[in-house]
Amino acid sequence: MIGGRARVLATCLLASACASTSDRVLDVGDQTQLQKRAYQSRSFDTTDKDKVLRAIISTLQDLGFVIDRADYTLGVVSATKLNVYQLKMTVSTRPRGKEQTLVRANAQFNVQPVEDPKPYQDFFASLEKSLFLTAHAGE
Repeated sequence: MIGGRARVLATCLLASACASTSDRVLDVGDQTQLQKRAYQSRSFDTTDKDKVLRAIISTLQDLGFVIDRADYTLGVVSATKLNVYQLKMTVSTRPRGKEQTLVRANAQFNVQPVEDPKPYQDFFASLEKSLFLTAHAGE
């Protein structure tokens, strides 16, 4: 009977250790995944995937990035900026409801994830301007 209790206790300890380890892996730093996702994502009032992907590519190029890969089917664009440092950014798109597109950006400085909201805010401000100008180009 004692052996059974010891196994149950060991299993509980192991399970809690695994849970806390996965929490640390997912919530690196002072921010949770939900907090990171909040500043890494924006919704735009369009369902035109082609227009959004073209605007993402143009915005990244305007910011000095070189496009490494663009996949229309997946809705993903990857780019790199080299300037004494290496900054990589991957931007993905997906439909959000019937009238919006969700855009999420993920950046890495050298090999470390960028956790400062400012570069994401700058990217999304530029992307918003690009989408606005594209939408109103004919007017």
